[in-house]
Amino acid sequence: MDTRVAAYAVIIDADDRILLAHWNEGRRAAWTLPGGGLDPGEDPEHAARREIREETGYRAAVGELLGIHSRVIPAGRRLAADASGPLHALRIIYRARITGGRLRNETNGSTDRAEWFPLSTVPGLQRVKLVDIALRMAQRE
Repeated sequence: MDTRVAAYAVIIDADDRILLAHWNEGRRAAWTLPGGGLDPGEDPEHAARREIREETGYRAAVGELLGIHSRVIPAGRRLAADASGPLHALRIIYRARITGGRLRNETNGSTDRAEWFPLSTVPGLQRVKLVDIALRMAQRE
């Protein structure tokens, strides 16, 4: 079994909007939290800051640890064509806030754009389950 550890951030502004990134790597495109896999030896908080910057253009301060979500993805549902077994995905979820930078889209990455959405519109978005899981952790659902 392979293991992937990733760090993500719930970023909600003063206008009750959430920052999401449009993930385009899967079988279907969907909105997700800014974040992604840790580099070898990388601190999870650093990974969250790096991924936020890469995917949205913003600098962020990572705050409270909201929780860790664990999921085992069966081999047949994995995205990697050469995967021979299941994947254990550990997703570390933080609360974060924007400290600088400008909104911009990622190029040549697993996401192709980033946008702010009013929290009330999230249920109508094509999104990954992680968004709902993280909002429950943040008690904002």
